[in-house]
Amino acid sequence: MIESSITYNNPILPGFYPDPSITRAGDDYYLVCSSFEYFPGVPIFHSQDLIHWTQIGHVLDRLSQLDIRSCNSSDGIYAPTIRYHDGTFYMITTDVRGKGNFYVTATNPAGPWSDPILIPYGGIDPSLMFDEDGTVYVTTQQGADYDSHVIQYEIDIATGSALTEPVVIWTGDGGPWTEGPHLYRINGLYYIMSASGGTAKEHREIIGRSSSPYGSFERLPHPILTHSRTENPIQYLGHADLIEDQNGDWWAVFLGVRLVESKYTVLGRETFLAPVKWKEDGWPMIDNNEDTVGLEMKVSRVPGSSPTPAYSGRYDFDDDVLPFAMTFLRNPTEASWSLNKRPGWLSLRGQSEGLSEIGQVAFIGRRQQHTSAEWSTLLEFNPSVDGEAAGLCARLDEHAHYEIALSQRNGQRVIAAYLTVDGTTHVAAEVPTTAGRLYLKICAELTEYALYYSLDGQEWIELSTAAAYPLSPQAVKGNGFTGVVIGLYATAHGKVAEVPAYFDWFDYRS
Repeated sequence: MIESSITYNNPILPGFYPDPSITRAGDDYYLVCSSFEYFPGVPIFHSQDLIHWTQIGHVLDRLSQLDIRSCNSSDGIYAPTIRYHDGTFYMITTDVRGKGNFYVTATNPAGPWSDPILIPYGGIDPSLMFDEDGTVYVTTQQGADYDSHVIQYEIDIATGSALTEPVVIWTGDGGPWTEGPHLYRINGLYYIMSASGGTAKEHREIIGRSSSPYGSFERLPHPILTHSRTENPIQYLGHADLIEDQNGDWWAVFLGVRLVESKYTVLGRETFLAPVKWKEDGWPMIDNNEDTVGLEMKVSRVPGSSPTPAYSGRYDFDDDVLPFAMTFLRNPTEASWSLNKRPGWLSLRGQSEGLSEIGQVAFIGRRQQHTSAEWSTLLEFNPSVDGEAAGLCARLDEHAHYEIALSQRNGQRVIAAYLTVDGTTHVAAEVPTTAGRLYLKICAELTEYALYYSLDGQEWIELSTAAAYPLSPQAVKGNGFTGVVIGLYATAHGKVAEVPAYFDWFDYRS
């Protein structure tokens, strides 16, 4: 136990890691986040101090668990909840266009996790609560917009079968999108907590309590967490989960965003941490427009100690597995990538679907975690057919992405910068080349990206720049729930590429 004053920085998980959920097993804490169209699904992290988190794997790492091969951007896996009970870990979530609500189990949180166990009712964001008498409750969102509400029912945890009919237990505070509910039993009372207001400026976390798990619930008249009336640099707070540590201290993890110019963020919704204070009247409080949650936090103690994770560094592709921080865009085809075809290199073979299409794109990346950063790689590629291309990409979705690539167009090999904004792609710049070996780099600053290439890795030539805003979820028409992922890609535009592209390393510097 550490009892001296502690200072830590928010977010505890920078970059696109939204909808956090947390559980504790002894002195160990585990946290999961939404993954949407990226595979493997549901990244899982471990910590002993709640501040420093190390990814230990993914919960959904095979096709039998998660099939998102034709998943739209910002669809796929929504809002997982993780719980630990009697030696078993449970992760429950929604595959919004696939199998619906389901849970998986594991005795080791690093995996393997079971195949999905389906549950019968609910819209999105299901949660599990294991009561003291052995009853297992599913608490989940139902309905849409202002009709959103929370239903609850009991299940047989071995099979997922419903033991009771679902009933409405919570209708929120009158705002739209009552979602992300969690039920807790604390000091003899049942607390129901949910998000409300949508995931933008009016996002907030609300809470109610009752002597019964089915209510009726007395609602706290104001949010337990929001920055909707402040100019705090952290906005859109909500979608929280509570945890009690081994010292009896309470904490909350929740999503928020760090806006640029008070307008947008390419990083997406990130995971934050704050202490929970219990008032004399029995209500917990995090931050109701009081600026309690900040980029720098001071607390009297944390439950343990954990190593500081390394957000920057180089992946040399010397191992036979990818680093956990790297992710595919949807389930990849087996033939699209390899770490063994050329030892020490990542091989990517372009598929028929490209970055502007929905399908199994040859793309492997990692989340952008800093507004100021750079990514680079050494590429060896010899395109021989028009349309073949490989390089570096900054991706929000199929309608918004920037690339620096080696490709063939009109029978000519070129180094090109491609900018896709609002679904329209144009060639920002290109230069002819005979090179088959090329260094590529994307540099991000607060409001723009710059695309570079080099023939020797020493002298860098800027090929194009582009504004950051079009790659922000705030620029998306409709729902944009992710952040930018920077990655390596290959494409053949309508067919499988005749030759693969080889990447020697992938470097990320913040």
